[in-house]
Amino acid sequence: MAISMLDLKSEYAQIKNEIDTAVKDVLASGAFILGPNVSAFEKEFAQYTGVKHAVGVASGTDALFLSLKAIGIGQGDEVITSPLTFFATSEAISYTGAKPIFVDVDPATHNIDASKIEKAVTKKTKAIIPVHLWGLPADMDPVMRIAKQHGLSVVEDCAQAAGAQYNSKRTGSMGTTGCFSFFPTKNLGCYGDGGMITTDDDNIYERLKLLHLHGSKSRGIHEMIGYNSRLDEIQAAILRIKLRYLDKWNDLRRKNAAHYTSVFSSAGIKCPAEPKGLRHVYHQYTVEVPNRETVMKKLSEKGVPAFVYYPNPLHLQKAYDDLGYKKGDMPASERIGDAMLSIPVHPELSEDSVKMIADRLAEAVK
Repeated sequence: MAISMLDLKSEYAQIKNEIDTAVKDVLASGAFILGPNVSAFEKEFAQYTGVKHAVGVASGTDALFLSLKAIGIGQGDEVITSPLTFFATSEAISYTGAKPIFVDVDPATHNIDASKIEKAVTKKTKAIIPVHLWGLPADMDPVMRIAKQHGLSVVEDCAQAAGAQYNSKRTGSMGTTGCFSFFPTKNLGCYGDGGMITTDDDNIYERLKLLHLHGSKSRGIHEMIGYNSRLDEIQAAILRIKLRYLDKWNDLRRKNAAHYTSVFSSAGIKCPAEPKGLRHVYHQYTVEVPNRETVMKKLSEKGVPAFVYYPNPLHLQKAYDDLGYKKGDMPASERIGDAMLSIPVHPELSEDSVKMIADRLAEAVK
C-alpha cells in the first residue's frame, strides 16, 4: 500500500460534491474578491474560535505581519518568540523593522519555555509570539501573565493548531490576536494560500480591516498606508465546507496519534507530549529518535515516508547572522532539531497503515 505524508486527493474525494458545488456557485456569481463567502467564513470562523472578530487575509505570514502592524510594532522594537518554528514567524517580525528575540523551548512540548520569557524582556520588548507547534497549544497562562505584567501584546501563531484547545479555550482566542494559515497542508487548508486573524479587540479589528485593504474602508478613500492581503472568495467557499469537518478530522488525527504513542512509548521513542488540559490536534506527529538519518533510510526502504521540518532552529539561520546568536545558545531547540522526525498522521490513513507505520518505526530504531 502506498503511504504519503499527506493525502489531499483522498480528502477531496470525500467532499467532492460539496466542494465542486461551492466553487461553481462562486464562478457563476462573478463575485471573486471580498464576496459573501469571505464575510460568512469570517463570522463562522470567529464563532468557531470563540472570538468577536475575524479578518481573512492572503496567508498565515500576512496574518502575523498585519497583526504586528495593527498592534503598532515597528523599527527598534523587540518581539519574543520561539526558534523552533517555520521561518515565517520571525520573518513577520523582521518585516516590521522590529528585532526577533528568541527564547528556547520546553524539551517536553517543543513550545516556547514560558519560564524563560521574563529574562528576555527589555524596555524595547513590545510583544510575544507563542507558537502552537505541531498542533499543541503553548503554555498560555504564564505567557499571558507575563504579558500583562509588562504591558505586552500577545500574537498567537496558530498556523498548525486550528481546533486545538488550552483549558477549553481554542487557540486564537487567548492572545491579542490569533494568526492562522490555511496553506493546503494544514489541518484546515484551502486549495491555495489563505490566512485569518482573530481578535476580541475592537480597535485592532478596525485597524486590521484597513491594513489588509490598502488602508481603505470605502472605495477611493485611504486612511493609512495599507497592504493588499485578501482571502479569495473561492478559497473562502472551500474553507466554509472544510470547517464543518475540522473537528472530525482532528479526532481522526488524535486516534492515529494515540496508536503511535501506545507503540512507541514501549519502544524507547520520545513521543509528543500532551499536558493535562490541552487538546493536541497533531498537525504533525513528531518524535525524537537517535541516528535519524539511519532511521529515515530504513523507513524509506519499507515504504514509510518521514520528514524533518525544522532541523536548523531560527537563531542559527544565515538570515539572522546579524543578531549574534551562536550554536549552544538554545540547547533544547538545537537538540530537538537534530533528533526530530515527523511521520504521517493525516485522517485519510487506514488503520492498517497506521499499524504498519508504527511497527516499522519501532523496528527502525532498534
